[in-house]
Amino acid sequence: MPTERGPRTENQGPTTDDRRLTTDGGRRVDTSAGRSSLVLGRSSAAAPGRSLTLLASFGHAFRGIGHLVATQRNAQIHCALAVAAAALGFGLRIERGEWLALILTIALVLAAEGVNTAVESTVDLAAPGYHPLAKVAKDVAAGTVLLTAIAAVIVGAVIFLPRLWPIAVQILGTHR
Repeated sequence: MPTERGPRTENQGPTTDDRRLTTDGGRRVDTSAGRSSLVLGRSSAAAPGRSLTLLASFGHAFRGIGHLVATQRNAQIHCALAVAAAALGFGLRIERGEWLALILTIALVLAAEGVNTAVESTVDLAAPGYHPLAKVAKDVAAGTVLLTAIAAVIVGAVIFLPRLWPIAVQILGTHR
């Protein structure tokens, strides 16, 4: 790396730039000007509490999804509705674009539910008692889930109602 003293060689000591870099759990961190920011680069060691391997990271992610579905009633409801929507999609033979919309909508609702759970857990950890800002954070996170759920109902109606309406009319017409 070139410096104001010319090209750097292996025998030279650290440059001014290098002296401002420290390590934080194996990551290089810029501590110049009294602030700390991550310096891009690869590291062989993980920060404390962080996974060393990609496989371990996926394991943590799947445990998080498992926790979400096992402990959150609304996530369980969303999963049941997602399975019902998928079964209906198979039964009505929806098209590729409709599957794409359905899958993305299901993923969006479940992701919002996961973020809501993470926000609630973090707020509970940071502010165990009542605090007006904690209430705002929780209410906004819950409102985000509600917005995605409303959008999911609309997407479901756009996909399924045109197929279900003729069936409903036929069933109701034969019972008169």
